[in-house]
Amino acid sequence: MYEDLAPIVLFVYNRPWHTKQTVEALQQNELTNNSELFIYSDGAKNAEAKGDVAEVRSYIKSIDGFKNITIFEREKNIGLAASIIDGVTKIVNQYGKIIVLEDDLITSPNFLTFMNKALDFYVNEKKVWHISGWNYSINSDGLNDVFLWRVMNCWGWGTWKDRWQHYEKNVDSIMADFSKSDVKAFNIDGVGNFYSQIEKNKNKKINTWAIFWYASIFKEKGLCLNPVQTFVNNIGFDGSGTHCGSANWTEQSSLNLNSAVNYETNITESTIALANIKQHYLAQKKNVWERLVNKLLRVFIRKTPIL
Repeated sequence: MYEDLAPIVLFVYNRPWHTKQTVEALQQNELTNNSELFIYSDGAKNAEAKGDVAEVRSYIKSIDGFKNITIFEREKNIGLAASIIDGVTKIVNQYGKIIVLEDDLITSPNFLTFMNKALDFYVNEKKVWHISGWNYSINSDGLNDVFLWRVMNCWGWGTWKDRWQHYEKNVDSIMADFSKSDVKAFNIDGVGNFYSQIEKNKNKKINTWAIFWYASIFKEKGLCLNPVQTFVNNIGFDGSGTHCGSANWTEQSSLNLNSAVNYETNITESTIALANIKQHYLAQKKNVWERLVNKLLRVFIRKTPIL
């Protein structure tokens, strides 16, 4: 296994603290010393970002502990989406498989073991397109170590060259191929709202890459593998990221420390996992609604005169 590990590709920009946390967690992995690391550093978007970009670049030059480290420093800012599409395409075409991280992800010490074993296990199973290291904090009743389902999650993931070659970021083409029933299925049978991201890209409100990878997989009826207990936590929901905002992310879970994962051999979508994730989404929506109502009530009470 040590002779044919997937290369790790890390995308960084202007977050020194987050980048350091991500790298230090990755360095705790058993397979780090045998893994090649490629780091893509995007150029500063403006004068304000130059200092932080320079600090990140100084730090990544000090990293050690990997089999080999290659750094690509972009002279200009091309944005996260373009950087990821370009970097993933180049590295996966060269190596045939890939593990991808962004600069705000804390991984379990067994993340690389999980990812590499999964990439090897499903390499010839053409219905499996994507390996995710992250998962929602869902009810695990009725589930084993992993499950397969339709949705792509991009917080620590991997894939293969022959699957990634189908990646398409063509809004008009994708929207033309989606029927109303497709949109509903794409949105986890109406519980989620993923398709709106495609519409926002169409309207130039956002410029993202991941939703198009999900759409590419969905169009080909591919499946994605998730661990039941996450190997990854996202620390980027503090206003520092490109698309993460500043909302408090409540899904910081205990990281999976299991190194002996039993991989799924029934290559169909897990109805149990799908149902549990739907319940999770509905609970999140209920919590958001309750917080909104409580906030409005507090405002109303403050502004209501005492008679």
